[in-house]
Amino acid sequence: MKRALDLASMAGGMTRPNPLVGAVIVHNDRVIGEGFHTRAGEPHAEVEALRRVADISMLRDSDIYVTLEPCSHHGKTPPCAEMIIREGFRRVIVGTPDTSSKVSGRGIDILRRSGCEVVSPVLNDRCRHINRRFFSHHEKGRPYIVLKWATTADGFFDAERDPGKPAGPHWITGMEERILVHKWRSEEHSVMIGENTLCNDDPSLDVRYWSGINPVRIVISDSQQLPDGYRLLSDGGHTLVFRPGHTTSSANVEYISITDRNKALHQVLAELHHREIQSVLVEGGASLLAQFISMGLWDEARVFTGRAIFGTGLPAPLIEGYPVDSLEFSESRLDILVPRRIF
Repeated sequence: MKRALDLASMAGGMTRPNPLVGAVIVHNDRVIGEGFHTRAGEPHAEVEALRRVADISMLRDSDIYVTLEPCSHHGKTPPCAEMIIREGFRRVIVGTPDTSSKVSGRGIDILRRSGCEVVSPVLNDRCRHINRRFFSHHEKGRPYIVLKWATTADGFFDAERDPGKPAGPHWITGMEERILVHKWRSEEHSVMIGENTLCNDDPSLDVRYWSGINPVRIVISDSQQLPDGYRLLSDGGHTLVFRPGHTTSSANVEYISITDRNKALHQVLAELHHREIQSVLVEGGASLLAQFISMGLWDEARVFTGRAIFGTGLPAPLIEGYPVDSLEFSESRLDILVPRRIF
């Protein structure tokens, strides 16, 4: 199962809205086939593993390890549970059940009713963790929410802004950290900022320092009108702008009306869920991050503490959580927090 998890992780950020799944076929304690789901619409992990078996006559004496319950429905590909039954596998070891409404235990039930031995769960926590975005979408009815920001050594999110200076970030971290953030963006379905960050930093919110798919960019605005010159509104990438007033759209920018400012975040998350956007990386500004924190709407917080000192400026958000990891860089320290204990 550990090998199946390693395989599944190879497609990180590529399979959405489908989950990450790896599969390993074992005959007499020897791996004879393995594979993983590469992207939505392509063959599932079980099929990819089967394709790599040289002698299919061995399958009836083989076990198949799968990180997630085999699907039981017809979608873009046929049901994997039926394929497993047809090929006559001796035993199926399932990492964790698929709790989505399309499966929800039916894959395991079909296998057991066919006479196949099913062992589940195995490494359940790890198998759920790798698909925490998928499970949040289906179980919580909202995207998996990652908060990210950097704070100076003296607790500031941003320096004082001079209205006469052009837009651009005041860097607290170094290039190593920026590359890591671009990797994170490649792993998430969307990235979100507020209007102040749009105007002050004019970011691209892409993955140019990494590889993979650029996330959907989301802007939360209190203004009914935004200038067109900002990168997110003019560079051809997909951007959603939530704002008061009428909705209009261009080829790549969708404007979505906020009907109640006091309930804006819930409306935004409901719209993202409707669009099957399974995760969001919230990169600022400070007030938007504070809203998520105060409402308890977060699953991870990734906080860089830099060595720089601003002396004055915009105070960084404050958050309480349980540390799960940390990493030292030449110009900062990264702490990763979760809202509750996971062990």
